[in-house]
This record gives sequence, C-alpha cells and structure tokens, in this order.
Amino acid sequence: MGFTRILFLTLLFVWAADVQCQNVKIFNVKKYGAIPGGKTENSKGFLEAWKNACQWKGKAVVLVPAGTYLLDSVKFEGECKGYMIFKLKGNVMAVSKLKDINQWITFKYVNGFTLAGRGTFDGQGHKVWPCKRNGQCQTLPISLRFEFIKNGNLQNIRSINSQNAHVSIFAGSNLNISNIKLFAPQDSPNTDGIKISSSEEIRITRTTISTGDDCIAILNGSKKTHISQVSCGPGHGISVGSMGGNTVIDNKDIVVGLTVKNSTFTNTSNGLRIKTWASHYQGLASGFTYEDIIMNNVENPIIIDQQYCPNSPCDAKAASRIQIRDITYSNIRGTSRSKAAVTLSCSSVVPCKNIVLKDIKLVYTGNEGPASSICSNVHGHSFGVQNPPSCFRSA
Repeated sequence: MGFTRILFLTLLFVWAADVQCQNVKIFNVKKYGAIPGGKTENSKGFLEAWKNACQWKGKAVVLVPAGTYLLDSVKFEGECKGYMIFKLKGNVMAVSKLKDINQWITFKYVNGFTLAGRGTFDGQGHKVWPCKRNGQCQTLPISLRFEFIKNGNLQNIRSINSQNAHVSIFAGSNLNISNIKLFAPQDSPNTDGIKISSSEEIRITRTTISTGDDCIAILNGSKKTHISQVSCGPGHGISVGSMGGNTVIDNKDIVVGLTVKNSTFTNTSNGLRIKTWASHYQGLASGFTYEDIIMNNVENPIIIDQQYCPNSPCDAKAASRIQIRDITYSNIRGTSRSKAAVTLSCSSVVPCKNIVLKDIKLVYTGNEGPASSICSNVHGHSFGVQNPPSCFRSA
C-alpha cells in the first residue's frame, strides 16, 4: 500500500508539472513584426506581443530575444488573464525623441508580473541632457514606470543613461527588486535610480546604482520599504522625501516603515537623508531603521534636513510641519568629506522625537579637525561608540 501510494503521488506530481509546463506560452516579439538592428521602431510589434500574451490564461512570456530593438514610448497594460513575464534577453534602445514627455516604457495594472532576462534598457539620455543642464527643457521621460503592479519581481536587468529617473514605482504592492544595475553619469540631471511613492512592501536587494541623483528616493505614501545589499555611488544617496512640498495628497505626507541595511555608499553627496520642505503641509516620517552601513568618502553621511528649500515659492524661514520620529541609526561607519558627519536639523514646530544613535564611527577626511555632529530641535539617545561625539545625551 505504501509503495502504491508513493507511486500514485509521484505520477500525480509529474502530471501536474506537465500540465503547468503546457500552460506556459512564449510570445516572441519578432513573430509580431519586431526587427532587431537598432534602426527600426518596434512599438507596434512589442504591443501586439503583449496584447496576445495578456489574453493567455496561463503563464505568458513576452520574449525579447538577442539583438538591439529601437522603441518609442509604449504602455503595457492589464488587466491580464494570467501571470505575465517580460523576458528581456536583448537590448531595448529609446528613439531619439520620445513621443511621451513623461514616460518611455510603462507597465500598468498587472497582478502577477516579472521583468527579467539580463538585457539592457538604454534611455539614450546623453542626447537630451544638455537641454536640461542649460534649463532649456522642463520635463524628460522616466525610463521604466511601474504603476498599479501587484505581486511582482524585477530582476537581473540593466538600465543605462535614463533621460530622467530609471525606475518609478507608483501604487505598487509586494514587489521584489533584485540584482539590477542602474547607470548614468554623475553629472546627468535628475537621473534617480529608483523612486517609490504610494506603495507598500517594496523590497530592494543586491542592486548597484550609479547615477546623477538619488540612488533611491522614498516618497509620499510609501510603507514597509526594505532595502539591503545596495551599492550606491556616485549619486545623492538614499533619501526619504522631499516631504511637505506642493505635491502632497490631502494636505498630508506620510512615509512609514523603512529599513536600510548592509549597504555601501561611495563618493555620494549624501548617505542616509531625510528631507522636508519648509512649509505648512503636515505629515509623518516614522519607523525607520538604518543599520550596518558603510560610508566611503560621503559628503553628508547622516542628515536630517527640515529646512529643504531648493527653489521658490517655498519660504526658507518657515518651519516644517512634518513630524519625524522613531528613527534608529546603528553601526554606521566609514569616512565623511564634511566635518559635520552627523547633521540632525529638525523642525522648531514639531521637533524630531526618539532619534537613536548606536555605534557611529565616521572619520572626517579633511584638515579642519575631527568630525563633529550638529543637532537642533531633536530629542534622542545615543549608545555605544560615538564618533563624532553625539550632540544629545548618552544612556
């Protein structure tokens, strides 16, 4: 009886696996008219492949095989009938002038989605950055937008020379981002690596980001974001915010639940940054843990800036009304380009609460003496090694 039962279960497993394999279908963009070579615009072929795949009731694989494919602005939208996989084996290159000034490639309204394949998205940013540097263009398109994507994965792909941000996630949930590489020159304007807003349970790991703006920006409405094993630099570090500007929803900014750990910052202008506008908008930033972080020649390794006012119409003399609380910095070590290696500049109206510094080891590399810390309007505690010396009491 035992042998018969085992044999039955084995045959059942093999049958189920075979059915599952039969339920996977590949939609090769070349079969829908896409032509590699980097000279033919292929949005029609890509969209046809996606449209047909989206109607498949099993696992649908939109395959971009080896080769270089020229692509204009395109949106891949659901709802789809099965699990969608966009497998990029080749390279996708933006046309010289994209028809949509806000986006290049968008994935939208998909529940169950994977983008993978070790291919490259090339935004051709070098062709348009001069106008941004000279102030002659206002908006440039984001390379990869993910909007209303649930239960998904982004892995093993590369994005280079994005005209604007490389990856933007809006209204997403339960997304895993791993083993991706994002590159743009250090002086490229607004080329953030990953921007997250109005999303929950976004996990980023084993990722390399070298760009001209924030490596990762966590914006309004983000909850339960987990970042680990990220190599950042050059760039502007990992930033929460800015918060409290003129784009808040319902007059309130909220970012809750953030973990950044086991990551390295090299030659960045900031390391771990929280920034809020000097404005009357209310909000909350709370429940952050930064731990086991290495800083290599970073300008501002730890910084809270609640007087962020890069341009008008903000009032630099106004007080931020974003409450920052329950923030822990643990085992942050390395070198700082600025003497003030720790800057906690909080609001006079809603001071920072429960800020914890534990085992901070930051060495100033300049010639103005040892590293220092600056605190204003902040309540907190420090534990263990404190270099620079903490600017609030030790427990």
